[in-house]
Amino acid sequence: MPAVSSRNVALSRLAAVVVPGLMALGAIAAKAEPVREIFVDGDVRIEVIAEGSGPLIVMLPSRGRGAEDFDEVAAGLAKAGFRILRPQPRGAGRSRGPMTGLSLHDFARDIATVIRHEDGGAAIIVGHAFGSWVARVTAVDYPQAVRGVVIAAAAAKAYPAGFAGAKELSDAVRKAGDPALPDSERLKSLHLAFFAPGNDAGVWLQGWYPEVDAAEFKAGRATQQSEWWPAGTAPLLDLQGALDPFKPRAFTNELREEFGERASIVVIPNASHALIPEQPAAVIAAIVAWIGKLPH
Repeated sequence: MPAVSSRNVALSRLAAVVVPGLMALGAIAAKAEPVREIFVDGDVRIEVIAEGSGPLIVMLPSRGRGAEDFDEVAAGLAKAGFRILRPQPRGAGRSRGPMTGLSLHDFARDIATVIRHEDGGAAIIVGHAFGSWVARVTAVDYPQAVRGVVIAAAAAKAYPAGFAGAKELSDAVRKAGDPALPDSERLKSLHLAFFAPGNDAGVWLQGWYPEVDAAEFKAGRATQQSEWWPAGTAPLLDLQGALDPFKPRAFTNELREEFGERASIVVIPNASHALIPEQPAAVIAAIVAWIGKLPH
């Protein structure tokens, strides 16, 4: 994997040098503070955190969590000259809608509604972990609305049955988001499943929505992996944490091997499955660089 390793070095330099410049250049274009809006589609109301101006990026959080997870990365992308929309999942913030009998296609319709209401053209969708499943279904069901998909810290295709330790990881995810457990036990689970050594797992003691988690888990189970895995024909950025236990290094190149040049891979050092709060500057740099190579 020499190509991926060299990309790690290049990315570290890019984050240190390019991102501050991009933020400075985009500061005038970005709106000063995020605003919260409500988009309605029948019996579904989706709260959206919106900021910045420019090409459209929609950001989807991981399972059971809300859009605030992207605060730092969203601000950085807005300052780099992008329009950022962060829809809250049903049941989080002020988003409301049916929570039972769902599939990932229902969540994809929510995202397509947000993109349509914005009327800003096709969007780059950044999906974190479970959010990447929704992003990919959106690209399948609404290809005209999706310019590309950033798959951030997604599990390997073989998860949960395809490699050792998967059951332990699933148990850790459940414990990490259980507010009834002591913080000490939850922190152990957060370090095991989400945060690389030395990174602050305490930032994820808050921000969990158990009802959202349950609905999203069932919706994922109700949808075949084959329905969302390919993301239609959209360009893909597979953004991986180098220490993500859900993506063992043996699976680093699986999207490239399956989809060829449609998939780009960036591995971010000193990051695990949480990724977004662990290395926000590197995440911003990778997304900006990849978007810059896409067709206009």
